Amino acid sequence: MGRVGVLLLNLGGPEQLEDVRPFLFNLFADPEIIRLPVPWLQKPLAWLISNSRAKQSQQNYSQIGGGSPIRRITEQQADALKQRLETAGHEAETYIGMRYWYPFTEEAIARIKRDGIEELVVLPLYPQYSISTSGSSFRLLQKLWKEDPSLERIRYTVIPSWYARPGYVRAMADLIAQELDQLPDPSTGHVFFSAHGVPVSYVEEAGDPYQREIEHCVDLIMKALGRSNEYTLAYQSRVGPVEWLQPYTEDAIEELAERGVNELVVVPISFVSEHIETLQEIDMEYREIAEEAGIETFLRVPALNTHPGFIDDMAKMVMEALDSPRRLFSDVVEPDKKVKIYPQERSAWGLTPVAEVWNGRLAMVGFLALILELMSGHGPLHLVGLL
Repeated sequence: MGRVGVLLLNLGGPEQLEDVRPFLFNLFADPEIIRLPVPWLQKPLAWLISNSRAKQSQQNYSQIGGGSPIRRITEQQADALKQRLETAGHEAETYIGMRYWYPFTEEAIARIKRDGIEELVVLPLYPQYSISTSGSSFRLLQKLWKEDPSLERIRYTVIPSWYARPGYVRAMADLIAQELDQLPDPSTGHVFFSAHGVPVSYVEEAGDPYQREIEHCVDLIMKALGRSNEYTLAYQSRVGPVEWLQPYTEDAIEELAERGVNELVVVPISFVSEHIETLQEIDMEYREIAEEAGIETFLRVPALNTHPGFIDDMAKMVMEALDSPRRLFSDVVEPDKKVKIYPQERSAWGLTPVAEVWNGRLAMVGFLALILELMSGHGPLHLVGLL
């Protein structure tokens, strides 16, 4: 076995307020996000959106300290993984590839080439696979491999999803148990799993396995928890005119309050690091909804970050992947047909105060129609209202 590398894939986010505008531009300049019939409109549109929304997005990031912690936490995870692999007798370099901010995936690949890596494990930091998260990064990597023949010397393998890993499941169960045990009677706490949503069309029309993987993941965690607490799975961060996976988090919280639930223990099931959708959307928005609905106790399970059990399981994943048959980019789940994929940056559309993208995508089907209206000269007021 030659020199070994591990590439951790994540979304990225602005680290300071000055980064917000260029971050948004990178997001919307990506033709994978907004497919326009006239390619030369891509960058002008990205400029329009990023400039019109930068101030509001900066205000949103100010609420969580002035920037996204996702790079810092991902670097900590990479360092901890490298140390754990070394402890197990495996020398490996770890790399971080972000989709929309530094260090970009392209930068990580350049470093991997420079370091002479011969064996590479590609590990997305998304436990459950979706065409909009892991799939997006895999498509980018596949493109880079096609464009650069020198990458063919790197023997890579992909880990598409890993939500059923025993170490990950056990770590999640441990964190939930710690929060439940803060209650006077731990058995009365309602375990509330909040997963990031995707449009129903992703699942029903494009064959995205995300929903079934999320549901299976919740079942595994509750079995590992080994307690009789009631639990709910709901989906957060919906946006736009299309139907999303249900129940919606805000609706489910209000329904539980109506049933007399007084103690919620909220679990961010689809996130392995803190970012704006845990720190702002859950901790601020959903907490406020719960309090207004009459729920007296609102506890939030922390993201895994560098939880020892999680890091240990990541190291085992890497070692097992190196000893298993290769999985290529072409082997991972692909949608059955093309669907419009757009960014999950709800604040960029002026719809809620959420300012960071998870998994980088969102289905805003109506947006393309508005763009076409704008191009035909009939829709500028609609577009301005949306932005």
